[in-house]
Amino acid sequence: MNRFEIQRYIEQQCRPVSISDIIIAHPELIRRTLQRWLNKLIEEKQIEAIGDGRSRRYIACLVREDIPNSSHSERGGFPKSIPLSPDSYDILNYLSKPIFERDPIGYSRDFLDDYTPNKTYYLSEPIRRQLHRMGKTIYATQPAGTYGRDIYNRLLIDLSWASSHLEGNTYSRLDTVELIEHGQFAQGKDIIETQMILNHKSAIELLIDNVESVEFNRFTILNLHSALSENLLANPFDEGRVRSHVVEIGGSVYKPMSSEEVLSIQLESILNKAHQILDPFEQSFFIMVHLPYLQPFADINKRTSRLAANIPLLKANLCPLTFLDVPEEAYSKAVLGVYEMNRIELLRDLYLWAYERSTKEYLAVKQELVKPDQQRLQYREKIKAIVKQVILTPESQPLDIIESLISHEQETDRQNISALALEEIRRIHEGVLVRYGLRPSQLEKWRQLHE
Repeated sequence: MNRFEIQRYIEQQCRPVSISDIIIAHPELIRRTLQRWLNKLIEEKQIEAIGDGRSRRYIACLVREDIPNSSHSERGGFPKSIPLSPDSYDILNYLSKPIFERDPIGYSRDFLDDYTPNKTYYLSEPIRRQLHRMGKTIYATQPAGTYGRDIYNRLLIDLSWASSHLEGNTYSRLDTVELIEHGQFAQGKDIIETQMILNHKSAIELLIDNVESVEFNRFTILNLHSALSENLLANPFDEGRVRSHVVEIGGSVYKPMSSEEVLSIQLESILNKAHQILDPFEQSFFIMVHLPYLQPFADINKRTSRLAANIPLLKANLCPLTFLDVPEEAYSKAVLGVYEMNRIELLRDLYLWAYERSTKEYLAVKQELVKPDQQRLQYREKIKAIVKQVILTPESQPLDIIESLISHEQETDRQNISALALEEIRRIHEGVLVRYGLRPSQLEKWRQLHE
């Protein structure tokens, strides 16, 4: 995050925004740093300040003509239910150009070289914390793969079906159940689609059955690709092997490298860096970025990356990433952002939404397994009081109210309460109002001023 990203955020709002608005949108920001950036942008005449004190608002000096609206088509296939950051809109704006207007680009080694495990992060600390909170199970201290084995049958179906759907597979979920559980081929489907589903099943079985030993290394990735590509490549020699020929990306100006020797070296570098990453979600997202970007195989690179992204989650007994309901067009655009721009923000926004969607789908299973969040339990009454006060005082900024109500708390408690309260405020809806002693009319009045 830097001041230019703050500038883009302000430019893309339809109204003047306050410091609290910006922090709610970007909770990882430190208030003092944000204030310094805003002052610098004012000095550079990029934004203007309106009002004083708590009523102070910021607006762009020049309104950009390319600010996207929220229509499905202008969001590049991303439905409104998937929140997008200003950076993601920048990527979509570029990718919306006809292919002949986009500059041809090759593989950039700097993109990987610039990443230092456990120092560089594609997922910010608040995002990682949010993902851990969503995906946590009570199996955290159990042997690797315990949770994966517990949901084994369901995972086989969900991940096989959803990942195949992203490749245009027309099998329904019911068709997939019949194929995986009973060996029943769906009538009227191409044999390639049937093979694709069965290959996913084999690859997932490979991961779960060997979860203690699978790592981000050449042996694991080559065998994972072999399982996914069996009987699907024009040349069976390419199954589980680094390619030795040129490949092209349909609908893209990106040209992957073609040297088998260099591909092997880069693949080793990617896997070495992935192996060093400590956070399982950063590990998962990193491999989803760099494996397809390299295109080490003749085909089936994205499929391999999606299953490989589950390796650290399965080993850590976290909820898996199943890609349920991820739109094919949205996923394609997110990956193109990496290919053509070396930009990860659009894929990151999709990853966060997709993981939340996956965990919700497994909620019925998790309800029996997961203990209540200790922090939420500890600060329960304080969070309720804060949320109620924020909604009942729509003319005030949420962050100002939060800070005034927790000013007497210890620093660590202040940070935890503030983060949890902001999260509750972001997702408040009619179905939880009684919890806070609120009425729908009060929420509607607050929304008119803050949404």
